[in-house]
Amino acid sequence: MADRRQPRATYRVQLHPGFGFADTAGILGHLSELGISHLYLSPIGRASAGSTHGYDWLPPPEVAPALGGLDGLRELRGAANAVDIGLIIDIVPNHTGVADAMANPWFADVLRHGRHSDYSSYFDIDFSTGNGADGAIALPVLAADGDLSPLEIHDDELRYFEHHFPIAPGTLGGTPTDVHDRQHYRLVPWNSGLIGYRRFFTVNELAGLCQEDPKVYAATHAWLRELIAEDLIDGVRVDHPDGLWDPQGYLRRLRADVGRDRLIYVEKILASDEPLEPTLPVEGTTGYEQMRIIDALFVAPSGVIELAEIHDRVTGVPGDSRWIETTEHERKLVTLTESFPTEHRRLVHTLTHSDPDADEPAVAHATAELIAGLGVYRADYPTLRPRLVEAAASIARRRPALADALALVVAQTASPGAAASRLAQTCGAVTAKSVEDSLFYRTARLVSAQEVGGDPAHPAMSLDTFHEHNATRAAEWPLAMTASSTHDTKRGEDVRARIAMLAQIPERWSLVVDRIWRTTAIPDDLTCYFLLQNIVGVWPIGAPVSAALRGRLHEYARKAMREAGLRTTWTEVDDDFESAVLDWIDAVTADPVAGVITDLVARIADSWEQEALARKAIAILGPGVPDIYQGTEWWDDSLVDPDNRRPVDFTRGMDHPKAALVRAALSLRAAHPAAFGTHGTYRRLNADGPAADHAVAFARGDGRSATVVVVTARFTHSLRADSARATAVVLPPGRWRNVLTDETHSGTVDLATLRATHPVAMLEVAPTSNAP
Repeated sequence: MADRRQPRATYRVQLHPGFGFADTAGILGHLSELGISHLYLSPIGRASAGSTHGYDWLPPPEVAPALGGLDGLRELRGAANAVDIGLIIDIVPNHTGVADAMANPWFADVLRHGRHSDYSSYFDIDFSTGNGADGAIALPVLAADGDLSPLEIHDDELRYFEHHFPIAPGTLGGTPTDVHDRQHYRLVPWNSGLIGYRRFFTVNELAGLCQEDPKVYAATHAWLRELIAEDLIDGVRVDHPDGLWDPQGYLRRLRADVGRDRLIYVEKILASDEPLEPTLPVEGTTGYEQMRIIDALFVAPSGVIELAEIHDRVTGVPGDSRWIETTEHERKLVTLTESFPTEHRRLVHTLTHSDPDADEPAVAHATAELIAGLGVYRADYPTLRPRLVEAAASIARRRPALADALALVVAQTASPGAAASRLAQTCGAVTAKSVEDSLFYRTARLVSAQEVGGDPAHPAMSLDTFHEHNATRAAEWPLAMTASSTHDTKRGEDVRARIAMLAQIPERWSLVVDRIWRTTAIPDDLTCYFLLQNIVGVWPIGAPVSAALRGRLHEYARKAMREAGLRTTWTEVDDDFESAVLDWIDAVTADPVAGVITDLVARIADSWEQEALARKAIAILGPGVPDIYQGTEWWDDSLVDPDNRRPVDFTRGMDHPKAALVRAALSLRAAHPAAFGTHGTYRRLNADGPAADHAVAFARGDGRSATVVVVTARFTHSLRADSARATAVVLPPGRWRNVLTDETHSGTVDLATLRATHPVAMLEVAPTSNAP
């Protein structure tokens, strides 16, 4: 059996009741042919009724019967072993599902017995008398007017429409409102800003757990220990560790449980200038930072400048780096105030409760500015502590009135504890909701860069920076995942690749935009400009827009508009505005306007395909472990969830250009494992000539010599054949065989020759002939 400790590639499968363990076993032959070493499963725990993702798991934790149960997992493990494929599962320590309070026995017991429940310490609940609900647990489910008259009592439950709640012993009697007033919880208006427990971001249906409590950790991980004891898994992916009180302590306990021979990956979103904490006992992140690096490599920087001008002309907003950075700061302040008042109040109380002279309003202002200015999810990792201190000092220089409050925050968070953890948890939640789920829907200079872990303020990257980053990653995190598409990406990899092409053709794009703006009724400039780029990203080549695709675009537009929250929201829907935008989509996707987009997409189709394949090759053969999201071995036109969780047709052929590349690249990894392992090396190869800035060339080696070489190109729409012929790439010593074409090369080879029959040259060192 292969060494499961060193994965070659993971393959992410989204499980749900319609596609469980048995169905997954049915695609193992395909995955084996592809060259996958590890199956990477979405959460397998028993989840809330109707769940299609599993992140709303219910206690006590167990393998979900709806997926096939423990026996089904055993059968999948056996089938995977037979084809030498390991299993990694997604675990969710931060939260549990409470959409139906009665379906979660731990949460229901807390609602029934309050602070006296055996499970009250399991959840991060504010029982203080100053919590806004007189010490009760605030549950924001009522209508905005707070009317309790719809309350009813049935079967010893308090019911408010579809919501069911437990009743404490001895509290029945009188009207339903009388009974409600005796409970350990209070139903409050949905928009009151009150909630009695820490959530996953702003999702009221997911209640945060206190993994820092050994009792809670034991209760939520006993099942995982059993899976490990039975050798049913080879590793775990930890969902949202930044939401935990103490992610470092948690990961140390988890490593002790899984052992040194199993894999741990963390879903950690890193800022562009943020390193992963080197002391964490993990293989690395799930790879959003590498996705950002690869995407940025293919964005033409000169085109970004022109796209900013188009954005300003069309929307009236610059959309450039300065605007994005300023707006991000503003969105964080607004999000903290509007969406996290409870969390902010608890943070301020934690910082000031021991100091009767503390200026609470100043501390509230100081922590808000600090959260808005840190630029990372949480800054309590050892390597990030200087960042927090410097951010506080910078704010104090700009706002001297906050200096004392900031000094208090810095002092209180200097050591691990409640102050540091509350600040970190609040900062992470605010960052996620204000940036990924708000700002990234409110601007549109180049929407392919507005991605989880992305940096739309600086969407392009030089070759020098790209290679420097990769060399560091190969040395420090050689087994970290490399993501291209995930269940959380806002656009699939091929959609982003198509949209990024606009930076190579800004003048032509400008003409298309002007034509559409002249010939269609635009309900809102920014909304339509944002949506138009996504429409281009999924536009079919050689076929009209189908009714199915038009329907998918409608659903995407609704979500995008409501996430943006500019003209319509999830809670205050503007039907007239949304209908006008959907009508505009219909006009854009039908003749005669559709012809304009069809011509544009056809013009860039060849370059798009070249660069989509180049991106995939780099993701697989660059530093790290490639993660193939289900179905992305073929062209994929997915948008944000749930669009990217549609059923996958696994019967498609392996002769597809993308599938063929994936299989060839993974075969190279299998043939040269040392070059991609913990001691593998990464080295940039020099290119000289007029197309040197187009050439992407690197070698992977085993510490002694290079054994694999990758040569491809970027900015291919402007790559002239004569420039490619005049640009030389210096190969490492020896003879090199292209695994896609069987051609051999050595010495110095021009870029055109290396890419003559395929946009990517994937070379392996050829064996030395012993013939005379």
